[in-house]
Amino acid sequence: MAYTHMVLENCQVSPPQGSLPTASLPLTFFDIPWLGDLHVKCLYFYEFPHPTHHFTQTILPTLKNSLSLTLQHFFPLVGNLMCPPPPTKPYILYNNGDSIPLTIAECTVNFNHFIGNHPRDVIEFDQLVPKLPPIHISSETFVVPLLALQVTILPNSGICIGITNRHVVDGLTSILFMKSWASIVSGRTCLEKFLPYYDRDVIKDTNGVEAVLLNEYFRMRSTWKDFILGNTNALPIDHVQAKFVLSRAQIEMLKKWIFSQCKNIDNGSSPPKHLSRFVVTCAFTWVCFIKAQDKIGALNSSDVDEVHYFVFPADCRNRLEFPVPMTYFGNCLALCVSEAKKSELVAANGVAVAARAIDKAISKLQSGPLKGAERWISDLMNLLKLGRMCTVTGSPSLGFYETDFGWGSPKKVEMVNQQTRNISLSECGDEKGGIEVGLMQTKSAMDTFSSIFEQSLNFLN
Repeated sequence: MAYTHMVLENCQVSPPQGSLPTASLPLTFFDIPWLGDLHVKCLYFYEFPHPTHHFTQTILPTLKNSLSLTLQHFFPLVGNLMCPPPPTKPYILYNNGDSIPLTIAECTVNFNHFIGNHPRDVIEFDQLVPKLPPIHISSETFVVPLLALQVTILPNSGICIGITNRHVVDGLTSILFMKSWASIVSGRTCLEKFLPYYDRDVIKDTNGVEAVLLNEYFRMRSTWKDFILGNTNALPIDHVQAKFVLSRAQIEMLKKWIFSQCKNIDNGSSPPKHLSRFVVTCAFTWVCFIKAQDKIGALNSSDVDEVHYFVFPADCRNRLEFPVPMTYFGNCLALCVSEAKKSELVAANGVAVAARAIDKAISKLQSGPLKGAERWISDLMNLLKLGRMCTVTGSPSLGFYETDFGWGSPKKVEMVNQQTRNISLSECGDEKGGIEVGLMQTKSAMDTFSSIFEQSLNFLN
């Protein structure tokens, strides 16, 4: 597709001058598994039927000023993650005068092309994604920038707001930042309900998890000079990203089908206890993914008993014995791991098997969200080595489509996938109760997945 992309301005935005002193923020054991070069990219597309000069003259000054005010509330994101040599714990440091990069750009790609669900080249999305400043080393301490933003005008059709942030915060905190910014711009919602809560004392490490995870982190940190500083984050060649939508009606249909199929598993076992739209969507997508990978020859075809894993994060703010405010700033995620044999997943009742496996992981979470927390890093590293893992980012409960800058709800929200074994989840922007599933694959692998996804839904009908 022929198009032009032009950077109109590169600027730095900081909190209002003199509004904040230099400050540091300690991390908790919830943050440690996500340290390093892990970052999240998300694009919000809004309808905006005006030319570029109208945007730069009337909208851009407000966006910049409101962003400065938002950063005053979310000041740690303006700072850097400081990772000193052991035994010093990593921490976030904000220095008075720190700022974040904001890129203003113009792109001539058709707006409707971006907000569709069809496969689109990852290079097209990359033009809209803000680039984080590079990690550098100062006195043997890794200094890791945390946030970058980009606003791209698509003349006479739309605006895209892109955010890239390190995983020193989870999805909920990132969404609260975006909603706070949108709230100040639009003046339509109460800012106070989005403001972050910083008190680290609410996180109780009663089982000594932090010490174990820190030891794992220090071992990983010893490889950073080669791994992170030499990482160019090159775009995958011949890869596309697409969205797949499960409507509320289709999700309900899948629930009924899973209930009926459970009697064929283990001589009539009971159905999953937690058959939510999240569980149903994940089970269906996992099975379609395994079948697609098997069909293109990406799996070990000789071992039908090979175990595959489905890994997803779970917000712990309302699951712990000690209360944690929903606006808590940082990570508050548990790692949940589901497993099932390949032969079971590709069988006729594979979706029911997958739902049972995911349900089992959720049951473990509810019985004790911090059980096994000391193994979060080691378990994840072992699963990465096996290469038989599908992971999840995002959640349909985060409310991506509630982020209104005054131009209405987003027409599309895209979490830019960075791995072919990762799926992204959000609520559906067009229908309450539906879910959008994002996926990045090679063009041929995406065609295979899409065909299996559609055929499986048609079969259920």
